[in-house]
Amino acid sequence: MPGSEAFRALRLLSRTSGGLLSGSEGVTRRCLTRSMVTEAQAQASSTSNPSTSAPVAPWDRPVQVMTYAFPSMEPARLVEYSQKQLQMPLRKDILHRAVVYEGDMSRQGTASTKWRGEVHGSHRKLMPQKGSGRARVGNKQSPIRVGGGVAHGPHPRDFSTELPAKIYDQAWRIALSYRYARGELIVLDNEIALPKNSTPFLMERILKDHGWSTKKGRSTLITADFDENLFDTMEKLKQYATIKDCSEVDVKNLLETERLVIERTALNRFFKWHSRDLTSKPAKARYL
Repeated sequence: MPGSEAFRALRLLSRTSGGLLSGSEGVTRRCLTRSMVTEAQAQASSTSNPSTSAPVAPWDRPVQVMTYAFPSMEPARLVEYSQKQLQMPLRKDILHRAVVYEGDMSRQGTASTKWRGEVHGSHRKLMPQKGSGRARVGNKQSPIRVGGGVAHGPHPRDFSTELPAKIYDQAWRIALSYRYARGELIVLDNEIALPKNSTPFLMERILKDHGWSTKKGRSTLITADFDENLFDTMEKLKQYATIKDCSEVDVKNLLETERLVIERTALNRFFKWHSRDLTSKPAKARYL
């Protein structure tokens, strides 16, 4: 074995060198054995624990997003998100289905008219069929008479359509990914807040300085929580930007303006609310 041969060579060297390697033979053996064990452990650890700098697959690399501090817009830090959150491929068909679904869900469907059978009053014939020399008429509920019923008028109905929840969640992430790919998604590390005694001129100045005004297109500001002072101020600056609470945002709101200015907390809530297709577990087999 290599260990015994090395020990034999050391013993021969100690005899021929006249005490060059003086000392107890047991001490020499223990030192040599300890070094061999340490080397073996190092080799075992290197084989069992691979290097932490192993290459990451392209589909597993996180998306790094720079966040900014409001209102100075200085870079704050990098935040990592999954590719399934901010690097989804563009699917116009899914976006169209989501926008139509939201529009149908927002319709009240309360328009109502009365057909001739529902109009109040007597249903007798107004005049005899013949002998008057005038056109024949029926009762006063006829749709051709003033105050009569409405022919083929609207009645209360449900306009809502169905869309799978997983498809709707994908539409959310596709819209955010589309804005991120075009450089139109601005993530703020802190909340959008103004001093209590500030005037709308301050917010107008911030919008113009950062290019969020009408000169380069209107913007949509999305906050995590409702701030009455901020929302009242933005109500007077509708020509520059619109502001919404994260609970009021739809897929259509993510696509209708030139850019999105969103708080990091609100963005995390969106991903938490609309990731059901990523966290769902496969159906278990049923044994009869």
